[in-house]
Amino acid sequence: MAYSKNSKSGAVRAKLGHPVIDGDGHWLEPIPIFLDFLRDVGGPSVVDKFMKKAKDTSWYEMAPAERMERRPHRPTWWGEPGNSLDRATAMVPRLFYERLDDFGIDFALVYTSLGLFYVSNPDEELRRAVARAVNRMNAEMFRPYAHRMTPAAVVPVHTPAEAIEEATYAVRELGLKVIMIANHVRRPVPAAAREVKDPAAHARQYIDSLGLESPYDYDPFWARCAELKVAVTAHSGSMGWNGRESVNSFTYNHIGHFANASHAFAKALILGGVTHRFPQLRFAFLEGGVGWACNLVADLIGHWERRRREAVESQVCPTNLDLQVLKDLFARYGGRVYEEKMDELLACLSLVEPFKTVEELTERAYREGVDDFAAVPAASAEDLRRHFAERFYFGCEADDVMTAWAFDKHANHRLRPIFSSDVGHFDVPDMSAVLAEAWELVEHGLIDEENFREFVFANPVRLHTTLNPDFFKGTVVDDAVARLRSAGQP
Repeated sequence: MAYSKNSKSGAVRAKLGHPVIDGDGHWLEPIPIFLDFLRDVGGPSVVDKFMKKAKDTSWYEMAPAERMERRPHRPTWWGEPGNSLDRATAMVPRLFYERLDDFGIDFALVYTSLGLFYVSNPDEELRRAVARAVNRMNAEMFRPYAHRMTPAAVVPVHTPAEAIEEATYAVRELGLKVIMIANHVRRPVPAAAREVKDPAAHARQYIDSLGLESPYDYDPFWARCAELKVAVTAHSGSMGWNGRESVNSFTYNHIGHFANASHAFAKALILGGVTHRFPQLRFAFLEGGVGWACNLVADLIGHWERRRREAVESQVCPTNLDLQVLKDLFARYGGRVYEEKMDELLACLSLVEPFKTVEELTERAYREGVDDFAAVPAASAEDLRRHFAERFYFGCEADDVMTAWAFDKHANHRLRPIFSSDVGHFDVPDMSAVLAEAWELVEHGLIDEENFREFVFANPVRLHTTLNPDFFKGTVVDDAVARLRSAGQP
């Protein structure tokens, strides 16, 4: 391929000695065409339901005072490209394909935009029908360009059964190689739901991050992903969660919302033992960058050193306290006011749980469990860091300077970011400049060229070929991927 030097990104690609794989670009499904697929899947009634939902403008219809009273968060607005060429590119697979050289991209993984709004819809009929229709549409419309583009399947996960059904259909019937899930489900708190008398009222909700304390066992779904040889790529945000409910500011709600949802999902996978029960699986957290993950792995290690069973037993177990030593110190340094209340003090040593003896505190905690890392059989802090780094990948946009943090050799969080253009969305005002913007990490000395190679090529290859060595077979990057793998780098 001859990369055009007429675009900044094409000029960057022309001087690289390796391909560029876009781990997360987006297209904008043309709704009138999509409705034909939806009608085939669910019939006219589902189309009517979709139209009613899509036309919902209730936020705009509320007066400012009513918004403050009801506290709806402002919905997304002006989220697509504002120039005509890029808007058409995002909507037409053939044009997208023909412009890849201008983007400096050899191979693109293309994600839904429409599906992002419906993969978590609480209406099961609408959620599942939209996912199925999107998958059929995307498989058909991108099939002619499979040597340079592959679409990701939308897989709803409200229950393991629906997730298994759609993932299996997408991979085995439609031939899709990538699945995209929501990384959480908002569920009503059972007790609160029972207390709600008005059926129209909403019960208090909690976030089920699928790996820890879920009402469902998702292990059969993780097992099916391994059987289907697909990485689990998650693309969900947290707008509308507590603390992300600004009535008027989209920016307030948007900043960090992908990272926040990914943070919860990653913690659940680790502490729930999913990554240990399914060590062959690889997970990608998309569009949230990697800065949050650098913090999380450091926090997990810090808590492993303090809150695993051996640590809490040796460091903070209440019965480790020598009551005679405490009594002597209280008397010597506290004086009369301590001596007068000595027995009460010795029976009330905890501010967290006052009025319990050390024996009561110890027995009660043991009864409920004292090891937050029981499902994490790491032998050392380095073992835990390596486990995290091997299984998780992080979608980073071109303008995210925090990507460099993942390559910092001075810390314990060397992680695996993947180049994610996010073309098709408002974050990218000029599609042809996206690779050049990522290259600025090298130009500004934040990473070196080998780091860049990892970012735009080696890491996406590792993510998708760990379970499926043939993922890139028959594509324009097939030979380069084979050389990489033969060198033992994935």
